[in-house]
Amino acid sequence: MKQKSGKEKLSGAEGFEQFYRELYGERWDSLKAAFAGESSSVEYHFPGAEKSYFLDSASVLAALCLPLSNATDLLDLCAAPGGKTLVLASKMSADATLCSNERSPERKHRLSVVVNTCLPPEVSARIKVSCSDGATWCTRQSECFDRILLDAPCSSERHVIADPKYLNNWSPSRIKTVTTEQWALLSSAYRLLRPQGILLYSTCALCPQENDLMIERLYKKFNKNGDAFSLVEPKPELPLTDVFTNLLLPEFEKTQYGYMIMPDKQNGAGPIYFSVIKKQKTV
Repeated sequence: MKQKSGKEKLSGAEGFEQFYRELYGERWDSLKAAFAGESSSVEYHFPGAEKSYFLDSASVLAALCLPLSNATDLLDLCAAPGGKTLVLASKMSADATLCSNERSPERKHRLSVVVNTCLPPEVSARIKVSCSDGATWCTRQSECFDRILLDAPCSSERHVIADPKYLNNWSPSRIKTVTTEQWALLSSAYRLLRPQGILLYSTCALCPQENDLMIERLYKKFNKNGDAFSLVEPKPELPLTDVFTNLLLPEFEKTQYGYMIMPDKQNGAGPIYFSVIKKQKTV
């Protein structure tokens, strides 16, 4: 019988602690302290909308780093609960349309409520809320969007560590399950992107398997010759209208293929990982 590796044997709160301490070393203590504190929440209110929406400033920054100039066909592939859709809606041009997608019918309903109450009618009319499995979308269409934001489901360690139920049930197998889903979504999103289009991949995960290693896998699959896509340096684009109250954008740390915003160094903002990818040619 094949012996399990040490990391495969890790489980529960003790295993979680060991796994992430091995990743972050002494910094893990400051990260845990930041998780226990307040997140960096900002208010989003679009003039003419019924309600405000509150989201983490790191999420705002990530969405602002998807450039929308000259883009008319936009997709937020895993959009619920809707914060990043709102950010994109506030900076897309007047001739652009945004498909805001969520595969869960229940979450799609909540997403629709956010779009219809947190945006004025003239903006929400240009947003189509859909309910589809993003991982299989590429089997029905291809190369049909100029810009895609993929905020992928992830391990979300900040929430795990705050909930004893999830913490006690944690194991590295959860990461394996999540990365399988992330890869299906990322490879689908890449196929849905037009040549010269731009894709922003993001997670709120801390482990490299869900972040840089996912982009490395994209390289191995689609960019073996180095000319299929390139990484774009993020340059946040502010919304076309004033929608944020006292917005102070956090700074990000460079990784091999992307960037991270970490709460221990950014007043509670994050964690967020993101990578910006420009597709050069057809798959």
